[in-house]
Amino acid sequence: MKTLKRIVQIIFVLTMGFFLGIEAMIGLYKRNNNSFHAGPSNTGSQKVETLIKAIDRKYVDQVDMDSIMDRVLPTILEALDPHSAYYPAEETQVSNDELHGSFSGIGIQFSIQDDTVRVNNVIHGGPSEKVGVLAGDRIILINDSLFAGKKIPSNDIVKNLKGPKGTTVKISVMRNGEPDLVDFTIERGDIPVKSVDAAYMISDQIGYIMINKFGETTFSEMMVSLAELSSKGMKKLIIDLRGNSGGYLGAAIQMVNEFLPKNDLIVYTQGAHSPMAKQFADGRGHYKNIPLVVMIDESSASAAEIFTGAIQDNDRGTIVGRRSFGKGLVQEPIDFNDGSSIRITIARYYTPSGRCIQKPYGDSDEDYAMDIVKRYEHGEFFSADSIKQNEDEVYTTKGGRTVYGGGGIMPDVFVAQDTTGYSTYYSNVVRKSLINQYSFKYVDSRRSDFAGLKTYADVENYLDADNVLTKFYDYAAKNGVKRDHSLSLPARKQMRTALYGNIIYDALDMQDYISFINLSDPAVTKAVEILK
Repeated sequence: MKTLKRIVQIIFVLTMGFFLGIEAMIGLYKRNNNSFHAGPSNTGSQKVETLIKAIDRKYVDQVDMDSIMDRVLPTILEALDPHSAYYPAEETQVSNDELHGSFSGIGIQFSIQDDTVRVNNVIHGGPSEKVGVLAGDRIILINDSLFAGKKIPSNDIVKNLKGPKGTTVKISVMRNGEPDLVDFTIERGDIPVKSVDAAYMISDQIGYIMINKFGETTFSEMMVSLAELSSKGMKKLIIDLRGNSGGYLGAAIQMVNEFLPKNDLIVYTQGAHSPMAKQFADGRGHYKNIPLVVMIDESSASAAEIFTGAIQDNDRGTIVGRRSFGKGLVQEPIDFNDGSSIRITIARYYTPSGRCIQKPYGDSDEDYAMDIVKRYEHGEFFSADSIKQNEDEVYTTKGGRTVYGGGGIMPDVFVAQDTTGYSTYYSNVVRKSLINQYSFKYVDSRRSDFAGLKTYADVENYLDADNVLTKFYDYAAKNGVKRDHSLSLPARKQMRTALYGNIIYDALDMQDYISFINLSDPAVTKAVEILK
């Protein structure tokens, strides 16, 4: 029975450790008078396996053991730590696609508006572009099944559009100016999942690069981006890791190696069954002397913290932003034949100064998950004085500065979250998704105009000339959010930035969007100021 074998294998991994052979499980059970009895040692793993076999062979009704284990395994893993977890096959595939740097699909970015799947962007060089799919097309049919006029989960759309490379999918789209549906048969292909969201010159000498994850292709993407920036005169660099939730430990080590001199310690790991392993810079990095700022926030975690910790503890650059997430645990993936997997913590990682920045688990998983919310409520996002450093875990950087362990990486230069532009009006239009809806409709009705606009500055000038902010206020009023004429200047600026940014993203791409948003980002302003 494949299901039973998979269950036994999982339980074996969790309870017996990685160092035991499967032969050690033989003889744990004895058959006597048509009953099951645990062997003499009566370990927890034997009890669990006895229960599984008893249910499988003796329970009064037929049961779906896969379904049972999908509920039981998370409970077992939750007893270990907050980051050991079980992932069903579908979630495992999504996670692997993100970190492998590609997946097989048709190459579009879409959103669902008014119960219609709208193509926001068509990936350059991808399968959809090759057959003529355009941004603004509305997908009505997928393989002759209706996907419009009803509430459809985005997961169902992704599931129908993605598939093995070389297979085909038929879509029928509604296109402006066309009286009938336009049909396309698209052969699925490899679609890159980029790790570098933006890489551009933020000033004559300062390069900027935003990295959203640490995956298989991240190092090569970073090196290509840095080479291009160097050719444009880059002498100083900002690396933006805000919102970067991590990824592969190896990728972080490989990347930070580019910025450290030979023999600088990058990170070391250690666990009960994992001997201490130290990683040092090999001295072959191309950017060992470039002035450097690394930006982090409360969503920067895991591999992003390894990178940041190595830069900070070696006094190699300045860390700017807010305290990082605080994940100092290393997971090892274990994949099963049905596509599901577990991620089990095998070690802690330590920054060069010796600190483990894993934050406390708290009293429950809910307590752990709410940590970021509690930070916000305690005022940590707005004042460095609200952050309580762990005085019991004091460490020293290579240059003699004091740093602390026990809960994330504290930046060298704190930048508070900017709330000067907050308003009830802005909150209401965001809650009702009016900015996203209006942005898409606006761009969709002017695609011929936007085709001639090449930079975010071009789009910004176009929007100013068209008085688009006033038009949006009218649109929002028609959709239940009355215009607030008493908005402060910062609130009006935030509305403009949010609306213009969304339109720039729909009309151009992610890099243009980030370039525009960064113009009014106080953390980016501080980073540039430090380097200048």
